[in-house]
Amino acid sequence: MEHEVFVPVPVPTLLRTLGDPARVARCVPGFQQDADASASPLAGRLKLRAGGHTITYRGELRLTGPGDGDGPDGPRLSVTGTGAEARGDGAVELALTLALTAKDGGTTLTYSGTAEGDGRLAELEDGAALAAAHRLLDRFTQQLVTESLAERGEGEAEVKAEEDAGTDADAGAEDAGTDTGAGSTGTDADADSAGTDDAGGDRDRVGEGPDDAPRSVYDSPVPPPSLDPVAGVEFTVPDEPTAEAAHARRTMIGRSAEEVDHAPPRGRYAPVPSMDAGGTNTTLRWVAPAAALALASAVVLGRALRRRR
Repeated sequence: MEHEVFVPVPVPTLLRTLGDPARVARCVPGFQQDADASASPLAGRLKLRAGGHTITYRGELRLTGPGDGDGPDGPRLSVTGTGAEARGDGAVELALTLALTAKDGGTTLTYSGTAEGDGRLAELEDGAALAAAHRLLDRFTQQLVTESLAERGEGEAEVKAEEDAGTDADAGAEDAGTDTGAGSTGTDADADSAGTDDAGGDRDRVGEGPDDAPRSVYDSPVPPPSLDPVAGVEFTVPDEPTAEAAHARRTMIGRSAEEVDHAPPRGRYAPVPSMDAGGTNTTLRWVAPAAALALASAVVLGRALRRRR
C-alpha cells in the first residue's frame, strides 16, 4: 500500500508533533486511549469504519524515528502496531513507513507499508479495506496539520512574549537612569518654585482684607439647582395590595390554570354565568315538555274524532 499527501507545513514542525506520542494519539481518528496511567499513550481502542461495518480493535501502536537511516529525500519514521478484535477472534498487524520530503511551500508525506488481518477484515469485499486505510491516513494527516499549526502558533506566542518582556526590562532600566540623573535638577527647581510661591503668597495677603470683594465670580458659592418638581416628595408603597389588585390577580391565576389544564376552573375561580344565559336555559327547559304534551294531545284528539265518524 502506498499513499502520498502534500501539506503546507514545514518538515521541522511536523517532526516536533510526531515526536510527542500524546499529540500523535490525538491525531489518530477513532482512537481512544486506555484509562490506565501506566499504559503507553498509543495503547487503547481503535474504531475502523470499512465496507459499511465498524470494527473495534484493541492494541498498541509504536512510532520510532527519525534515525540515522533516513533517506536522501528526508527523514523517515516507522509505525508498527498489533490489535485484536474487541468482539471476535480476528487480529491485524500493521507495518508502515512515513517519509517526509520538503517541497516548495510545505511537505510531502509518503505512506508505504503492509497490513495483514483476519476475521471480519478478511470478510470484506475487495478494495474495501484499502479504501478504509486511505481514508484513515487522510484524516490522520489532516489532524496532524492542525496539531502542528497549533504548536507553531503557541511557540510564536511564547517567543513574542519573551521579546516583549526583554523590551520592557530595557525600557525600565533606561527610565530609572533618567530619573536618577534628573533628581538633583528637580530638587533645585522645587526650591526655587517654593521661594517664588512664598513671595507671591505674601503679596496676595497684603491686599486682602475683611471688606474686600471676591476677586472672581467663580469663587462665590452656588447652591445646587433643583429642576425636579417632585424631588422632595416621598413615595410610599403599601405592604399589601388593594382589593382590586388581589381580585385581578386571582382572575389571572384562574385563567392561567384553565389554559394549562384545559379544564374550567372550580371553586372560587369558577366563572359566574350571566343572568341572561340562565333565563334562556330555564325557558328552553320548559318548552320541550310542553311541546311534547301538545303533540300527544293532538294525536289523541285526532283519534277520537276518527272514531266518532
